[in-house]
Amino acid sequence: MKLLSIAVPCYNSEAYMEHCVETLLFGGDAVEILIIDDGSKDRTGEIADRLQKEHPTIIRVIHQENGGHGEAVNTGLAHATGAYFKVVDSDDWVNEKAYSQILNLLEGIVKEEKQLDMLISNFVYEKQGVKRKKVMRYHRAIPRDEIITWNEVRGFTKWQYILMHSVIYRTQLLKDCGLVLPKHTFYVDNIFVYQPLPYVKTLYYLDVNFYRYFIGREDQSVNEKVMISRIDQQIQVNKILIDLYNLYDKKFIPSKKLRCYMIQYLEIMMTVSSIMLIRSETEENLEKKKELWKYLKKKDRRLYRRIRYRGIMGRTMNLPGKGGRKVSEMGYKITQKFFGFN
Repeated sequence: MKLLSIAVPCYNSEAYMEHCVETLLFGGDAVEILIIDDGSKDRTGEIADRLQKEHPTIIRVIHQENGGHGEAVNTGLAHATGAYFKVVDSDDWVNEKAYSQILNLLEGIVKEEKQLDMLISNFVYEKQGVKRKKVMRYHRAIPRDEIITWNEVRGFTKWQYILMHSVIYRTQLLKDCGLVLPKHTFYVDNIFVYQPLPYVKTLYYLDVNFYRYFIGREDQSVNEKVMISRIDQQIQVNKILIDLYNLYDKKFIPSKKLRCYMIQYLEIMMTVSSIMLIRSETEENLEKKKELWKYLKKKDRRLYRRIRYRGIMGRTMNLPGKGGRKVSEMGYKITQKFFGFN
């Protein structure tokens, strides 16, 4: 069995995928790199096949009809043989020193037969043209260098939510929680992070800057204009998260800290959807924003009240009139400038 399976979803990635894979090869035979060619129309498949021939014990290539990012992740998980599972997008890369530390840690966990469900590490916003890179760290929220339960988590700030870039899950846990991402849908990385959380009993924070998250292409899914053009997919993902769990079911989610974090995660998702709908400046999308909040209210009134009235972001996203929307946008721009996303 491999130690770590790394899925690399690729669609028309010929310009940058090889650099991504080259950084992953540093893991050697401890890892398997699953390149999923998701119906590319350029040389992506050809490059992937060449890399597989050059590194047959490490790289496996799967060609499939285009199903979108989520379907590529599904395929990677279905083919994974590693004890742990990571997704690395084809325009991103990893830091070799941090990579070595992560593999050494996982090797020790497996050899000593310890139970670790989720490993968290830092990621860096590699925003094009920006000299000072922002780093998403969790050292104030999670004790470092030890296996803990949710009860030992100190608490996340509003800006510290876990992204796909920062997490490695135990492979079997992802299968046990029934994770299947929707096809032809962007922003499913939020489902990838959120759905397994109630199944996570143990976690570990390694304070290293492992994942390098590239931001800069105009066609990138996190580009603001692209996000607005795909807002219906963002709303779809948002509703899937709302529907997944009853967060007040204490038998299923016994940890108060986990419950608080998952509520916070939903608040962030509601905020992202809301601000993109506001930024679009169309009456149609302002109606969609109202409908989304009504959807949450209909699903769970208690959760709605918690997010809408007790959460600072929930309150800010629902200020009345044009003046309220201006305040919402101002808060978004300040956060955007500080963290360097989009």
